[in-house]
Amino acid sequence: MTSTVQQEKSRQVAEILRELDIDLWLVWVRETSQVADPALELVLDADLVWESALMYTKDGTRSAIVGTFDAEGIRPLAVFDEILTYDEGISSILKSKIQKLNPSSIAINYSRNNVAADGLTVGMYEILKDYLRDTPYPNRFISSEDVITRLRGRKTTSELDRIKMAVEITEKIFDYAKKFLRVGISELYIYDIFHQQMEKYDVGNAWSADHNPAVDAGPNKQFGHSGPTENLTKEGHLLHFDFGVKYQGYCSDIQRMFFFGAPSTIPEEITEAFVTVRDAIKAASEFIKPGLKGYEVDALARDYVLERGYDEYKHALGHQIGRKAHDGGTLLGPKWERYGDLPEQVIETGNVFTLELYVTTENYGQVSLEEDILITKTGCQFLSRPQNDLIYIY
Repeated sequence: MTSTVQQEKSRQVAEILRELDIDLWLVWVRETSQVADPALELVLDADLVWESALMYTKDGTRSAIVGTFDAEGIRPLAVFDEILTYDEGISSILKSKIQKLNPSSIAINYSRNNVAADGLTVGMYEILKDYLRDTPYPNRFISSEDVITRLRGRKTTSELDRIKMAVEITEKIFDYAKKFLRVGISELYIYDIFHQQMEKYDVGNAWSADHNPAVDAGPNKQFGHSGPTENLTKEGHLLHFDFGVKYQGYCSDIQRMFFFGAPSTIPEEITEAFVTVRDAIKAASEFIKPGLKGYEVDALARDYVLERGYDEYKHALGHQIGRKAHDGGTLLGPKWERYGDLPEQVIETGNVFTLELYVTTENYGQVSLEEDILITKTGCQFLSRPQNDLIYIY
């Protein structure tokens, strides 16, 4: 990937720091091919070997302190105003630079809630404190959670272009599935053809390859993060997919439901379940807008499902997508312990979310859909083509 995305994201940082009144954001890393801070990929398309400090101020200056051998790898990316190098050790130059800036607040990458903002290891934190001992700066450390949540969530033009293409390719592969799916083939066979199509389009997996796509045939297959099996497709049964690709570093994440049989043979139980899921997603899409909190959108869809007599779905309504299929930050979810305060974060223009939920039928298993949406100034725009009807294979 070119550095276009990183240039755009680097320019975003100063605006976010000014909004939050944070003087300095410090990305402090080493051996990133082994221990990768999730924030690093947003602003630098390169690995760093020696201890490195990437420093962003609210007045817009961007500085890097890196080992001599790392410098030439990042200089052509044009994302820093200043690159300082060292040979024997970084401590003196790091201390001098921070003293020169004299920030009243230093955001570093730890977080209790947002895994995408929790990239600083305990060891590196202790080293940083040691290097800055006898200075006031360790007492000025704060979490960069709010910085990274906004930076990762507000998609730039280049990021959106990549996500849209990932979605488009995903849908092309789903369209191709309509041509080869038939009764009597295994989940593993279907999985293999999807991967052949991924090779055709030169895209990677949006998550672990062993369950991308998730292929769930029949009523006895529990949906989740498990791979395909020898289960066979059967007449009168449902087939569920959870599938996403990665295009130039950015992901899609879409779920689709197929039925083996003519529309006239569809059981009412399946139709009611499908309509409930489809319409709950539609209601959420019509409600969501910037300024709402994540749990408010989740509650609307969750209540919609419960009011129609179905059990509560056991996950959040939606997560952000971007560099990762689960991209961290604001979550469209309930205020459950496992989600921390992410459902209480605010939805922003430029966020890209999934809208996904399932209901369980008595005789035909789960019915689940997932769409990808972009938050606009007034609401949302679907990036995927919403599935309004079951896809029939007969």
